[in-house]
Amino acid sequence: MRVPERLSSVEAAPLLCAGLTTYKALTRIGAHPGALVAVQGIGGLGHLALQYAGKLGYRVAAVARGTGKAELAAGLGADHYVDSSADDPGTALRDLGGAAAIIATAASGASMSALLPGLAPGGHMVVVGAAPDPLTVNTADLIFGTRTLGGSLTGTPIENEDNLAFSVQRGIRSMNEVVPLTEAPKAYERMMAGEARFRMVLDVTA
Repeated sequence: MRVPERLSSVEAAPLLCAGLTTYKALTRIGAHPGALVAVQGIGGLGHLALQYAGKLGYRVAAVARGTGKAELAAGLGADHYVDSSADDPGTALRDLGGAAAIIATAASGASMSALLPGLAPGGHMVVVGAAPDPLTVNTADLIFGTRTLGGSLTGTPIENEDNLAFSVQRGIRSMNEVVPLTEAPKAYERMMAGEARFRMVLDVTA
């Protein structure tokens, strides 16, 4: 596949995986421009999903724990911030009019479950973060609101070319920790411990 010349290898690498995952999920939701789209989590996947959602023309709500991430969320394109440690996130989304879609990126089934009531009628939750705990669903929320719950993985090389082209045109960039290849074991340990900030990239030229 072709990578735009304007992207360095370090810039392109996270977009080929995390970028494609969130971009494809957002292109599947079928929401109209201006609709409310919520992104759960502001980590390696979520910080990209916020950017894509805004650039695709949606009104964006970021959902995370604590007030410390509100400024970051706004800088990534969020129009609203929901502190799930202070407010019920489903209720908060309903107060905003209900989400046409929720992109669930943080690895917590309990957190995802709490968001489902925040979907607008006909809304979709797309799960891209693999959680160790189960996601609990009230079937009435799905049936009477004609809501759907599904997952999304990555995509094809052609879809990735579209993703990279869109990212370049709209100025979407991954926030990375770049380390030399010789420090790969340490980088892996940081990633597995949940200490990596956004995406960990190994630089083979360093």
